[in-house]
Amino acid sequence: MSTQQSADAEAPPAVSGLGHSLKQRQLTMMGLGSAIGAGLFLGSGKGIEAAGPAVLVSYLAAGTLIILVMWALGEMAAANPNSGAFSVYAQKALGPVAGSTVGWLWWLQLVVVIAAEALGAAALLETIWPVLPVWLLTLIFVVVFTAVNLTSVKNYGEFEFWFALLKVAAIVLFLAFGAALLLGWIPGAASPGLGNFTNNGGFAPNGLSGIATGLFVVIFAFGGTEIVAVAAAETANPERSVAIAVRTVVWRILVFYVGSIFVIAAIVPWNSPGLDSPFAAVLNSAGIKWAGTAITLVAVAALLSALNANLYGSSRMIYSLAERGEAPRIFARTTRRRVPLAAVAISVSFGFAAVVLELIFPGRVLDALLNLVGSTCLIVWGIALVSQLILRRRADRGGTALPLRMRAFPALTILGLVLLAAIFAVGFLGEQSRTQLYGTFSLVAGIAVICWLAQRHQRNRPAGRP
Repeated sequence: MSTQQSADAEAPPAVSGLGHSLKQRQLTMMGLGSAIGAGLFLGSGKGIEAAGPAVLVSYLAAGTLIILVMWALGEMAAANPNSGAFSVYAQKALGPVAGSTVGWLWWLQLVVVIAAEALGAAALLETIWPVLPVWLLTLIFVVVFTAVNLTSVKNYGEFEFWFALLKVAAIVLFLAFGAALLLGWIPGAASPGLGNFTNNGGFAPNGLSGIATGLFVVIFAFGGTEIVAVAAAETANPERSVAIAVRTVVWRILVFYVGSIFVIAAIVPWNSPGLDSPFAAVLNSAGIKWAGTAITLVAVAALLSALNANLYGSSRMIYSLAERGEAPRIFARTTRRRVPLAAVAISVSFGFAAVVLELIFPGRVLDALLNLVGSTCLIVWGIALVSQLILRRRADRGGTALPLRMRAFPALTILGLVLLAAIFAVGFLGEQSRTQLYGTFSLVAGIAVICWLAQRHQRNRPAGRP
């Protein structure tokens, strides 16, 4: 028996695998919870500042792409529910290096996003409750949601369901208020009409480069929706749950995002300082000061809900990597409640590091984090589409029945890849987005090299050695 086998045999027995107690409604709300967070409540203002009202083009392009990606992921997740999701599918379609690369890339992305969500929530709360500093609020949030993620997945799912439901209800009310304001139905508040779409430099005041920069802010906003494919592994009936969740999540996100951005861009000028908190700026423009405070509190809840969902997703991804031998085995061990404790701990570790960074560099960390992960989503989505293209053709050739089939295959998958290529091409037009793309390509190349070297070492290791 090898040293590793002996160590595993002597280790305390762990519960085998994850649970299957997530409900379909919880799965749907997790998809919404992870996507409706910092990207919408904070990033939307930055997108409008970059592109002006033309950021709507960015949202429509990114929204179309995420719908196609979610359909592709839904097909693969229903056929093979796995906590590694697109990492596992990439491994089956493109080989082990591609699978481990996309898995580690997505994990790193979410680790950064967790810190960004915590900092964003703290920064927003500090604007209306300046009692505690941002770094201390961030620490409190990280500790609380680490504890939430260490409960059973059933309790976690219920917590996330109600948390996400709150912000969905708030966005619906916001859209209704915005429509009433634009139509002149709010007493004492003059309708701004649609003048902000043509004033202050026109619809696209910063040209195509502004749209390109805004596009990458938008991409970050839609990131996290793919967590539905990860969570499918812990549902009791993944075939049915994934199909319903994918259909529900994609259209709701598109309506919520595009609708909210339309309202904000129509009511708040693109060069207004109020875009630092865009939802509050809309309500304050009608003279309803308390409503601005209320929507800020809802935005804080939304960010924390996204933090909660992303911590779940990142812990399950590194759990899957460990199960496949692509990460230390300790991350594949679960508690009696079937929670991967070590995986949760390592996934939240950068959140604690962000607390220290915010203490040292106050007010400068959040923007750096938002810029860091903006285009990593594109790599993950591209590999997911390529994997679905290969696996679907493989299944069709072998006569394999699939519980959920993406319609208009392969046309829609190819459309997604063409749209993705166009986004990359447009991204090189903007200086900020171009720098971000170079950084992302370098990160992916570095992860791929490390994964290749690690797998080569595993293959060449003499038998019997740990």
